[in-house]
Amino acid sequence: MEKPFIFFGVSHVTAIILSFVTPLVLAVIARGARTRTAIRYAMAALLALNWAAWMFLLYKKGWLGIGNELPLNLCDWATAATFLALLKPRQRNFELAYFWALCGTLQALLTPDCVYDFPNVQFILFFVYHGAIIAAVLYLVLGVGMRPFLASFPRVAAWSLLYAATAGTTDAWLGTNYGFLRAKPVQPTLLNYLSPWPYYLPELVFVGIVFMIVCYAPFLAVDLLRGNLRPARAG
Repeated sequence: MEKPFIFFGVSHVTAIILSFVTPLVLAVIARGARTRTAIRYAMAALLALNWAAWMFLLYKKGWLGIGNELPLNLCDWATAATFLALLKPRQRNFELAYFWALCGTLQALLTPDCVYDFPNVQFILFFVYHGAIIAAVLYLVLGVGMRPFLASFPRVAAWSLLYAATAGTTDAWLGTNYGFLRAKPVQPTLLNYLSPWPYYLPELVFVGIVFMIVCYAPFLAVDLLRGNLRPARAG
């Protein structure tokens, strides 16, 4: 009999820790441009292969349907942005991956929609899927030296609104719930503390802005201490 998933059990906490420890270890061993490039490509391959394996699992289990077969969850867009940032570490690719990963994917890592615990394949693929996104963007910061800028905010906000419009339109058309724009998830999440639908939608915008500020705060603090508010770079 499969072991049911336990929120913040040993397996869950271990997966969270590995998501943050792995990029630290990789940043330490990433000596030289070739090694850093090899790590980036390896992480990109892991993201792609794990995403394909996850979709295959959903298909084999009969869990694949109109509500999850389209790449319209925010984690899907975060995966695409992270994959591009790993292959081509340009500012605009990175900043989307960074904020979507730490403001969105991290929530899925902390409050996962997972049925079974380790060593079930669903658990492994789910946490590699989400944990690898977190690890990848942190590696791009720690190992490659990338970072967000103040001017990243309007660009990320514009893409986030595009995502919300795309997911929301699809939800209205197909009766789905991508982005949890039509209903709160079944499992406990941050949305439990917000107002009922549809009133939590504008609250989500506020929460998203707060999370972005928190994720940017370490870089802002360093810039202020150095007396150097660096301009944004695009590319």
